Amino acid sequence: MINTIIFDLGAVLIDWNPHYMYRTIFNDEEEMKNFLATVTTSDWNEEQDAGRTLAEGTEILVQQFPEHEANIRAFYTRWDEMLGDAFWDTVEILKELKDSGKYRLYALTNWSAETFPKALAKFEFLSWFEGIVVSGAEKMRKPTPEFYQILLDRHEVNAEESLFIDDNYRNILAAEKLGIKSIHFTNAEALRAELKAIKIL
Repeated sequence: MINTIIFDLGAVLIDWNPHYMYRTIFNDEEEMKNFLATVTTSDWNEEQDAGRTLAEGTEILVQQFPEHEANIRAFYTRWDEMLGDAFWDTVEILKELKDSGKYRLYALTNWSAETFPKALAKFEFLSWFEGIVVSGAEKMRKPTPEFYQILLDRHEVNAEESLFIDDNYRNILAAEKLGIKSIHFTNAEALRAELKAIKIL
């Protein structure tokens, strides 16, 4: 019996994409993609999600790639421009779950502690969660098992009675190893179908 549903935020409920900002800097799409793939990489960004300060992360890259200093500094000074809109179809599913009154709702997100307040201020629906565990605040991130355990312990959630929704398959595998039933998110329509199939919706 599922009584708790745990949502990832980025790419599930909230649209965040560095392309939005960097397209205003680079005239060439391939040049932009190469910069993001080789300089401000996902691995680099995940260190800030895991608790490294934005200032420290920025200075490390500036030292490595001084020729890209201005574009590196733009990553966090113009971070707001990377934060898109909500994925409202998924938000509607979240609202139905909330309105049903049957489930405890939580979020488990890889997100910098310094930028997450901007998302909280922008998206009112984040207040629907009973709790949100933010990787940057905990200084660890998915798929580290201990990060999931923080949510389970802090909010007295039973793994076997919970359902986890995330777009990243590595995070799904980590949750399932802890006994948490999981859905690999691809889009809201597929999520709705899966939730109906298991009688959650």
